[in-house]
Amino acid sequence: MPRLGGAAQRVADEIEQLMKKETRVTVLGHIQRGGTPTPFDRNLASRFGVEAVNLAGRGEFGKMVCLRGREIKSVALEDAVGKKKLVEPHGEMVMAARSLGIDFCSAPEK
Repeated sequence: MPRLGGAAQRVADEIEQLMKKETRVTVLGHIQRGGTPTPFDRNLASRFGVEAVNLAGRGEFGKMVCLRGREIKSVALEDAVGKKKLVEPHGEMVMAARSLGIDFCSAPEK
């Protein structure tokens, strides 16, 4: 059976040529992918992809696709990463992660 590959680079090259925007391809290995995707993961990825292509087609660059509630939206990159979003160090999610041995590179709890 022939090995498939190179499609991502071909798509990136085409986007770069058509949109006159620099593109990069990232090929993730099984470790980075984090396991087998669920049906929710697959559906969400498809919806994100559709909206990302729609944004590019409309010439709306400098934005990222996001999920707000159950709706796919877009947000300016500056709004997404331009301000600090603090995490409550004793919040439920952090405490659950710590109980599982996840290290946040912080000083141990006293």
